[in-house]
This record gives sequence, C-alpha cells and structure tokens, in this order.
Amino acid sequence: MTLAALGRDTRPESPPLPAIRAPRREDGAAVWQLVADTAGLDDNSMYCNLLQCSHFAATCALAERGGAVVGWVSGYIPPEHPRTYFVWQVCVAAEARGQGLAKRLIQAVLARPACAGIETVQSTITRDNAASWALFGAIAETLDAEMIRAPHFRRADHFAGRHETEFLVTIGPFARDGRAVRSAA
Repeated sequence: MTLAALGRDTRPESPPLPAIRAPRREDGAAVWQLVADTAGLDDNSMYCNLLQCSHFAATCALAERGGAVVGWVSGYIPPEHPRTYFVWQVCVAAEARGQGLAKRLIQAVLARPACAGIETVQSTITRDNAASWALFGAIAETLDAEMIRAPHFRRADHFAGRHETEFLVTIGPFARDGRAVRSAA
C-alpha cells in the first residue's frame, strides 16, 4: 500500500439521502405499494392513500431516491385539536432504513406552514412495536418535550380481539422557538 492510499477513504459510498417532498395524487399507488411491501403495517385501501396524497398532502410527506418512493408519513390535524399533529402511519423501505428517514419525514411536515401552530404530536403504537417507540422517543428528545402513553384503542373494546391494543403517544407541548414547555407537575 502506498502512502497516498493510506489517507484515502476506501469504504463504499453511502447512497444519497432521499429527497423529501409533499405527495401528489399521482403518488397514491406507489405509496400503497410501499405500505403493502412493508411487513407489520396495517394496509389501507389504495383510495385511502390517494386521498392522503391529495386532500392531506400538506400533512403527509414522501421520500424518494432515484424516482422510487422509499419513505412515507401520513398524518393530519384533527379538527377538534388544531394544535396537534396526529401521525397516522410511517413507512420506510428496507433499503432506506438506518438513515433517520422516518424522523426526517415527520420533521419535514412539522416545518411546513400548515403545521405552524402545532404544539403536540400524537400517534398510536402497539406495545411490541420497538421501532416506533424508538422513533417517537427520539422525536420527543429532539423537541425537548415530554412523551406520555396511555391505552387508546383496546384489543377487546375496539378491535374485537383482532388487533393488539394501540397506545396513544402524546409528545408535547413544545415551543416552536426551541424552548421546552414542561407541565407544572
């Protein structure tokens, strides 16, 4: 090995980070396929994904690399809670995992004008979904906000025994200027 080679990084290059953007209705089928191809996610109808990509585009995001959709977050602002962003589903293709893409997708939505008044992030997660617990824990840490959880949709009461209990995760409130907003408990 020459001295010149000693200073050269010979590790394979990482693929470029996926670009994140608001979805368009033309993306609905690709989003549906990404979700269908990802084990462990609840399937929605393609029509649902078309509505998310059109009616809810301001609060959803997709990531693409090389023209392929490799990440997706769907969410909305509940009419009765206009300061809350509810994350419906997060999906990252196997080849794009390990790059913090799920967190980047949520952060991209929170940075949009549609979410300017958001002070709380919510989602529901089953007890055994370690990846989602880690993701929302990281979001709470980044926002310097408290994260609480409580059973929300129960297996027996709401799912007729066909699905595990979903815990409501609430992160916040948080301040938009980076200051933490802690409850006086």
